[in-house]
Amino acid sequence: MRRRTVAQHARLRSPHPIAQLLTVVAVAVVVVLVSAAGVAAYTAYDLTTSFTEEAVVVENQPPVPPDLSELEGGVNMMVVGIDACEESLREVFGERCEGPDAEGQLNDVNILVHISDAPRRVTVVSFPRDLLFDAPACDTADGDRWGGGYVQINEIYTYGGLSCVMTAISDMSGQPVQFGAMVTFGGVIEITNAIGGVEICLASDMRDENTGIDWAAGPRTIQGLEALQFLRTRYGVGGSDLARVSNQQQYMSRLARKLVSEEVLSNPATLFRLASTGLRNVTPTQSLTNPLTLVQIASAVKDVPFEDIVFVQYPTVQASADANRVEPNYDAAQVLWDALLANQGIEVTGDAGANGGVVVAEPAPGEAVPSEAPSEGQAVEPGTVDPNTGAVALPESITGSSAAQQTCSAGVVN
Repeated sequence: MRRRTVAQHARLRSPHPIAQLLTVVAVAVVVVLVSAAGVAAYTAYDLTTSFTEEAVVVENQPPVPPDLSELEGGVNMMVVGIDACEESLREVFGERCEGPDAEGQLNDVNILVHISDAPRRVTVVSFPRDLLFDAPACDTADGDRWGGGYVQINEIYTYGGLSCVMTAISDMSGQPVQFGAMVTFGGVIEITNAIGGVEICLASDMRDENTGIDWAAGPRTIQGLEALQFLRTRYGVGGSDLARVSNQQQYMSRLARKLVSEEVLSNPATLFRLASTGLRNVTPTQSLTNPLTLVQIASAVKDVPFEDIVFVQYPTVQASADANRVEPNYDAAQVLWDALLANQGIEVTGDAGANGGVVVAEPAPGEAVPSEAPSEGQAVEPGTVDPNTGAVALPESITGSSAAQQTCSAGVVN
């Protein structure tokens, strides 16, 4: 019997009432920051002023919901993580910060967060950094125009900044992207430290001389430099970028669990530290600087249970021009985009561990099992609605898991 991840509505118990305000933090590192910012915005004017002054102007900005209303309709947020050569990290990045490319900033993490209309669901789509595709032309941060073309996705930030990345993802997906935020890897370290670290799981020993990892199998609480090592490693999970994406999704899922735990939410000092750290380390789009907008986003997802927060990888095929790169699987992806635009639930049929980065851990005693598990004989044609769940079955080439599932890094000993 194959377990499938299904995004439906309210089968798991909702988090503690106090925790519900920050449930948005479950979807991605920067979503954590954005949601926390809404809590702190009224008491940290100096921080929010800086947050606003650095805001990015987005080309052809889609309309955003009115400030004084519920967040109606589905909205999208682009979360970009860049490998900026911050002074404190130059030694860690090595050649990346010493060679001819040292001045560039690569968008190595690219995540589209979709918040559906009611019933609320959250879908987190990760795009591999090795993805080659035809990017559209866009305005650059300095007022010039970049002509676009066939590029690797993680080069776009160097050419045109956050706005260009959002334009490219919107063009590829057909989705309007109303909000965006950028965080550096140094910012990720600060965020993880602010909550006292995140406990991840290693199914076997993990060693990677490129990032300095030499860790034994089992649970491990990571923060500081270790958090960055874990998020950057690819050779520690087999060597592929797709495996690394699965590993990063494990971190996001476990971050969600940490943030809605009493350990964080019952501690006002930790909450304020998280909010202020987020404000210092995120560069938002102008559409995301209004505190009321941040509260809207948090309120829209406050009742979403873990099983309806779903992490998926954008589907790809081997690139025709480079066997070490990938290209979009547009047909498979269209099934996902159509479901999101139609406000339908999605059923992930691709195995979470298909790319070798993670293995699915068994639920702990007393822990809810996410989604029903249709038998092999009940396979549903991709793109059609599963009569048992009411959700659209995604092609198996779209792999992923929900925040209700626990995964562990597969690990590879080098």
